[in-house]
Parts: sequence; structure tokens; C-alpha cells
Amino acid sequence: MNTAKSYTATRNACKMCTPLGAALVFHGIEGAIPLLHGSQGCSTYMRRYLISHFKEPVDIASSNFSEETAIFGGGANLKLAIENIIRQYSPGMIGIATTCLSETIGDDVPMILSGMDQGEGRTDLVHVSTPSYTGTHMDGFHHAVRAVTAYCNPLGSRIRHKPKPRKRINLFPGMLSNEDLRHLKEIFEDLDTKLILLPDYSERLEGPSWVEYHAIQKGGTPIRDIRDMSLSDASMELGALLAGLSQKGEKTAGTILKERFDIPLVSPGIPIGVKATDSFFSALEEITLKPVPEKYKRQRGRLIDAYVDGNKYVSKKKAVVYGEEDFVTAMAGFLAEIGIIPVLCASGGRSGLLKQALTQILPQNIRDQVHVHQGMDFTQMEEAAKKLSPDFAIGNSKGYTLSRNLKIPLVRTGFPIHDRVGGARILHIGYRGTQQLFDTIVNTLLGNRQDISTVGYAYM
Repeated sequence: MNTAKSYTATRNACKMCTPLGAALVFHGIEGAIPLLHGSQGCSTYMRRYLISHFKEPVDIASSNFSEETAIFGGGANLKLAIENIIRQYSPGMIGIATTCLSETIGDDVPMILSGMDQGEGRTDLVHVSTPSYTGTHMDGFHHAVRAVTAYCNPLGSRIRHKPKPRKRINLFPGMLSNEDLRHLKEIFEDLDTKLILLPDYSERLEGPSWVEYHAIQKGGTPIRDIRDMSLSDASMELGALLAGLSQKGEKTAGTILKERFDIPLVSPGIPIGVKATDSFFSALEEITLKPVPEKYKRQRGRLIDAYVDGNKYVSKKKAVVYGEEDFVTAMAGFLAEIGIIPVLCASGGRSGLLKQALTQILPQNIRDQVHVHQGMDFTQMEEAAKKLSPDFAIGNSKGYTLSRNLKIPLVRTGFPIHDRVGGARILHIGYRGTQQLFDTIVNTLLGNRQDISTVGYAYM
């Protein structure tokens, strides 16, 4: 007799909806407004997560599906939404991300957009397909970056140009914090190298207090700069998973520019840790032909000295690492570098590349002690972690319940951080960011030892 396998629904997913990542990308473009083609609840959900992390106003438009729209199609709603946005905001770009509902009923968004006559003062309309049943918020993020890059740099658009006075690099950083993006811009300024950073939400989602209301916050990557990506000397994509996707033949923003305009593409991992940051600066040296500025060499020296000072507190400790696949890969590499064993590396993503990426970055003696899981929720993660006796967890706020139930401290990093202030200001990357992460981890472990001590002590 055949018996059906038991099915357990996802419980506290270790991911967020695909359109959320796309909405964040469009908030990183100057004068752009994200529009979700679907029900109003979708845009409300995305806004809630972004606002709680960035502590800034976040506008996300909606085409407001109803029961009737779900049956007969949402073309009229989409056109009306676009007309309303243009009238009220006068944006330079509207990023249209399709939700599960509009994708399921089969709305042909490109055809709908092609039939719209905007007249003069045309607004760029960029469509990205982001049904949540096919991926995570990181997939939506990368797909939106790819869609904007492809739209603004169509095949054959490159023109002859005079030699540039300095190098120009396209940088696709992935879903980093505001402080990470600002640090990247600082590095390129110190190298006197023109940077086109896509996306750049570091100002739009963390600006000064307003005296008057701004319909669209200031900041973001200028659209004219995105159109000039085809004239750059090189492109750089941060993330081991992005490199793996390129090798599998999936197009990314960097591979599109490489195929259409023969722009060289380098794909170092996210620069967290000494080794990863060394690789990042080596790639920059090779492209720009400029040495690493002395200030970064001094930061590197101080970081290595801190590793030595704190080694006895972190050596052979065990950690649960979770979040986006690229984040988990970079963080696991850093933890292994300082002597911590990332016994559980988990993500809600399903790229199939996480284990391969970790195999390439982790030394053999560490790799054999690591359990890697994709498509995992926090309930499954907690069950797996109980058997591994971790000393702490590192990741976003969604893992708080796990850490509480396991009675281990949580080091909050990544996205989203909605139970603390300053999540968008955490610096993760470079020697300076690694230094801050190292200090936070060591102090978290020391604090936990004090808290659980039966006698307590005030000197280490």
C-alpha cells in the first residue's frame, strides 16, 4: 500500500519574498520608484521589512489587484498605477516587479508597457520578473540589478569616446549595508578611480532629517551613470554565488556587460576577513594599476594584531551562520580564519551552490566539521543546531528565537535587523569592518561567559 509522505509547511522562513530585493534595488537608483504589480498587501509587507531595518520612510507603489483583477488580468491597473506615479512623483524610472499573483495569472507586462504612450518627458519603465515561488529576496535583488543594467545598456549602444583621464569601474556589491556601501565609495575615492555603484541606497535610506517632505529621497545611482556602464574599464561583482551562477550560464549584470561590450568581469567574494579583503584589493590593484593606499595597510596590520590578541577567546568555538548564501559563505570564511568552526551554515536559498562555495573557501580541517543546508527554515535550523552544541549564532534578527531557545548569544549582522537600532550602519566589509566584527564576536563571547558564570568576574 502506498502511503503519502508527511508534509510540513515552512515555519519561520530563512528568507523573504523575491520582490523585496527588487524594491530595495530601485530605492538605490536616483529618482526611481518601485512598483509591485499585484495586491496591495505585497507592497505593505515589503515596506514593513525595509522600514524596520533602515528606520527611514520607504514608498513602494502597488497596482492594487482585486478579485476581479485576478480573474480578468491586471493590465488596466498597471497602466493606471504608472500614470498616477508619473503625475504625483515625476520619477526618472519606475521599477515594475511582478508578484506571485500577476505571474500566476500570466500578465504579459512587457507587452502592456510597450503599448503605453508617455509622450514627452518619458519615464524609464523597467520590468523584472520576481514571483516569490521561484526564489528569495536575493534572487529579486540580483534580477533587478540585471534588468536595470540590460535596459540602460542595450546592445549596440556603446559609442566612440575619448580616452578617460582615470579608470572607471562598475561595481555590483550585492545586498550590503549602508555603511558597507559608503566604505566602498571611500576606497574608490582613495584610489582616485571613478565608481559606478549599482545599487547605492546608502543616502536614500539613511539621509538627514527633513525640514520639508521629499516625494523621492535624494541619493541613489544616477541613471546617466548606469547608461555609461558600457564605457567602463571593468566590472566587479561581489559574491561567490554570483560567480557560480555565471559559470552555470545564468546571466548577471556583469556578464551582460561582458557579452555586449567586452568589458572584463572579476568576481571576488564579499571582502570579510583578511584573506577575502586581500583578494578584493588585489583585484582593484590589477584593474587600476594603483597600489593599495597606506591607510588600508595600517588597518590590515591592526586587524592581524587583534586576531593574535583575541585568539584565545575564539579558538575552536562553534557558530551557527545563516542568511543569504553569499553572506553565509563570506562569514563562514571569516570565522574559519579566526579559528571559529561554522558548524552549521544554513540558508533559505536554493541555488545549489552554497556547499561548493564553502568547499572552495574553507580549509580542509574546518570543512569536515561543517554541516551545510539550503532551503532551510529556522525551525529545521534549530533542530539541527541542538545536536551541534554551538557557542553562538551570527546572522539577522530573524534568528533571535533560535538563539533564545538554544540559550546562546546572537551576533546581529546582515539583513534584516529589526529588533535593534543601527542595523543599516553595521560595517561588515574591508579590514575596518572585519575589525569591528571581530571585536563584536569576542566581546559577545566574553559577555556570555560572564553572564553564565556562577560567581561572576570583572577582569579578563
